[in-house]
Amino acid sequence: MANEQKKINIRNKRATFDYEIIEEFVAGVVLVGTEIKSIRAGRASLTDSFCYFDKGELWIRGVNIAEYAWGTCNNHAPRRDRKLLLTGRELLRLARASQDKGLTIVGLRLFLSDRGLAKIVVGLARGRKSYDKREYLKENDAKREMDKAMKRYGR
Repeated sequence: MANEQKKINIRNKRATFDYEIIEEFVAGVVLVGTEIKSIRAGRASLTDSFCYFDKGELWIRGVNIAEYAWGTCNNHAPRRDRKLLLTGRELLRLARASQDKGLTIVGLRLFLSDRGLAKIVVGLARGRKSYDKREYLKENDAKREMDKAMKRYGR
């Protein structure tokens, strides 16, 4: 296998629009069978993903990892719940924070580490109101226009 790996960086753009991200955590993912091959092929989606606690463990639901094209009858289920691996301190912090009213835990980004392991960035988030979303869009448009002007005039 070549030393240079294709960079996999699958983002949940909808999460940054719908939620205000308060804090981010990098978690490992427990995968089975052909899931890592599908991720390396870039065939995964984090849209509508969220995390929940079950018996003190953090699970993510709504992650869609497509079936591996050359898989056999042992192929994985595309939308199954997957366990996330965090330290005990991080789990305790997230569990306490997620019990507060209006806070949730969402999947933000899926990537491969330098060692080839799949990692998910999860964020502690607060939902945005519709007027906050409009303000967010205005800020992004203004930023984009400023970047264009800076590039155009060479500054």
